[in-house]
Amino acid sequence: MSQSESTNAHSDKPRKELIFVVDDEPLLVEMAQTVLDAEGYQIRAFCDPENALQAIEESDRKPDLLITDCLMGSMDGLELIDRCRRVQPGLKTLLLSGTVDESFLRQQAVKPDKFLPKPYRVKTLLKVVEDILQGR
Repeated sequence: MSQSESTNAHSDKPRKELIFVVDDEPLLVEMAQTVLDAEGYQIRAFCDPENALQAIEESDRKPDLLITDCLMGSMDGLELIDRCRRVQPGLKTLLLSGTVDESFLRQQAVKPDKFLPKPYRVKTLLKVVEDILQGR
């Protein structure tokens, strides 16, 4: 799946935050994209972390939040977070994983703003996203 972008169709509403979603599992990217898009967020979805990094480097509008899987083929989520923050210091991040838990993060130099284990509930994802974006 190549990158895709959707925008808020309700032009009378204030523009919502731009969220980049990165996961090497297309079905999980599509699910997160559908859920977040329904809440009015602008979404750019990627199955390849290299494409997400390139988009952050080249885009005039930078994301307000990066949601990334932890373990992916060409680049893991922590490396993606680190490299994206070099381009966009202060980038808010959410790390997802079905294979590691929060204790894994204690040993890492790079720290996401929040961690969410997979599988997650849609309501939980939405609450965590809102908390990060609101600085909570």
